[in-house]
Amino acid sequence: MDRATLADFLRRHREALRPEDVGLPAGARRRAPGLRREEVAALAVMSADYYTRLEQQRGPQPSVQMLASLARALRLTNDECDYLFRIAGHNPPAPMSGATDVAPALLRVLDRLDDTPALILSGLAETLVQNRLAEALFGDKSGYSGLARSEIFRWFTDPSERLRYPEDDRDRQSRALVANLRAAHGAMGAQSRAGDLVRALQEMSAEFAGLWERHEVAKRFEDHKTLIHPELGPIELDCQVLFTEDQSQALLVLTAPPRTEAYEKLRLLATPGRQRFTGNEAETGTEIEPDRGSAAETTRQPAGR
Repeated sequence: MDRATLADFLRRHREALRPEDVGLPAGARRRAPGLRREEVAALAVMSADYYTRLEQQRGPQPSVQMLASLARALRLTNDECDYLFRIAGHNPPAPMSGATDVAPALLRVLDRLDDTPALILSGLAETLVQNRLAEALFGDKSGYSGLARSEIFRWFTDPSERLRYPEDDRDRQSRALVANLRAAHGAMGAQSRAGDLVRALQEMSAEFAGLWERHEVAKRFEDHKTLIHPELGPIELDCQVLFTEDQSQALLVLTAPPRTEAYEKLRLLATPGRQRFTGNEAETGTEIEPDRGSAAETTRQPAGR
């Protein structure tokens, strides 16, 4: 680990970014160019103290997961990401089929969506990035690893994954997920991560195996669904999808028509602080900010490669 080079690299790339590059307001009291250290730390889901120590050549060696989060926060190119890993004492991540590097164009759109749930998914339904409202709606999806990063894998192996959907809509969701995986499998081939996912699910889930044999293929461009929030209950949402040109990633945006019950529930999700909901009433308390130091370093999954 080259502490001096790492510190200088992080500082220079932080100073080269502007708030609008990452979807932040510029503010009126900025005296120095670029992002503040605490802003980069928040984007990378780590404590400001931890990031500051890296820039001051005092921090411990960052984990692979933490470097991936830093690369995304600083909007590094693939070459810059590889360089970051090397100076931090790690081998660069091997490129993987399935385009798990977050598409810059989709990320720029996501940066500007702060009033509605939005997330970027890979072709295998892996959550690559989610905004704060998507996290409030779906929960934090950054802690999964291996095949469990895929929503498709979790849907057929973890019963709790289905609690977000009404019981009478779960069969439709099962078929849609398998049809989506069939499309990804056709594009990526049998000897790919899609193939690994299919083989694992065929062994683990009789339901999946039966649906796979139907050979249904589809990618959903739009949808209307009801999601069950653990505190707010059912929320009817319209889903719009924006794909990259090669169809390997998708930006999913969820909205509700104004002046509807679902619209008001999304507004409650966006309310700062902790809410405890009883019926249609909300009680707002004081939000306790979690310690995102060393714990974040060990649990955060790569949002890039």
